[in-house]
Amino acid sequence: MSLPVTINQKRPLSLFEGYGVEMEYMIVNRNTLDITPLSDKILERGAGSIVSEYAVNHMAWSNELVLHVIEIKTDGAAESFFPLNRAFQEQINTIEAILGDFDARLMPGAMHPWMNPYSEVKLWPHEYNAIYEAYNRIFDCRGHGWANLQSTHLNLPFHGDEEFAKLHAACRVVLPLIPAMAASSPVADGIRKPFLDYRMETYRTNSLKIPSITGNIIPEAVFTKEDYDREIFQSMYRDISPYDPEAILQEEWLNSRGAMSRWDRETIEIRVMDIQEYPGADIAILEWFVNLIRALINEKWSTADQQKSMNDTVLFSILMDVITHGENAVIKIESFLRLFGLSDKKLRAGDLCEQIFLDLVKDYSFMPESEQHLALIFKEGSLASRILYSLPANFKRHHLFDVYLSLCDCLRHGKAFRS
Repeated sequence: MSLPVTINQKRPLSLFEGYGVEMEYMIVNRNTLDITPLSDKILERGAGSIVSEYAVNHMAWSNELVLHVIEIKTDGAAESFFPLNRAFQEQINTIEAILGDFDARLMPGAMHPWMNPYSEVKLWPHEYNAIYEAYNRIFDCRGHGWANLQSTHLNLPFHGDEEFAKLHAACRVVLPLIPAMAASSPVADGIRKPFLDYRMETYRTNSLKIPSITGNIIPEAVFTKEDYDREIFQSMYRDISPYDPEAILQEEWLNSRGAMSRWDRETIEIRVMDIQEYPGADIAILEWFVNLIRALINEKWSTADQQKSMNDTVLFSILMDVITHGENAVIKIESFLRLFGLSDKKLRAGDLCEQIFLDLVKDYSFMPESEQHLALIFKEGSLASRILYSLPANFKRHHLFDVYLSLCDCLRHGKAFRS
């Protein structure tokens, strides 16, 4: 968990004029792969002092809630995805060089496979600590849902209610499909979990003490600033106020839905995507997502009113099936499938995502590297599935070590993980 990135620009950005991308990575001992609390040391080495954010070459590094995670992000909005593969990889290489002095390295994947979040975790103790301590006091941030979840965030701009309504309607529809492409967290506590996307299961339950903070992950069907403020922001501020008398957390970033709407900077932040094995994989999925959002806003298969009419409870039921089974979830909601121009009565989530891609590529551009990685996902499955295919049925700690060491090497060398 981190405070959302600020997209800096000289004027408000409209739809698809920029993309803010954030990627979170674990810091681990290079010999044992156990988590290692060094994010403040990395930032100090880069900036010359301990800071919460360090900008370099149009990119930035920032802290997270816990000291064993570092975030790499665009410093403001990037005009396109094209330069981001190399830009993120360069920052990873720089941070890896620093970590070498501490016998440490970066690990990809949305959850550490064996860490104990109750005994091993250390919270960020520096700038913004009051905010993190408030979260910890209210929710106890030692569990997996706070201390062991790494994701890729995408910030999409909009300007005014009309653009917000189009973007919000499309994002709500696509959120349930993201884990079919991006799940990477099938293992935690050293065991296979009953979810291919266990990160999202822990994320959606980490604030159950105050349910209005995350809602059903799928945002409610509200399409104006006034309605959003009344039905979402004011509801969660009211609910948390007895636990937060100093109003430390009563800001827009308290909202933890899978698509967070922010009017202070006019963006929607997508938070449902597990981090992948190297930046090119994340960018490939983001390209698929953004082109799909473009197509929906352009009413390629369905009207804006049809998209808006999808009930968040129905969308949540699809999301939970996909969180559990990933690309193998079977979608049986015909009204949902019709949004993508399909007449099937049921369809496997992975097949739906592939059919969407084959239709999108006719009208929208993808980078060749992205097309190659998407083809890998459609052929061999999500990263979560590829991880499980690489493990024996009754795997032990040393099996996990070998697979996650390979994932670390994929991140270092910028290559895909194959089962």
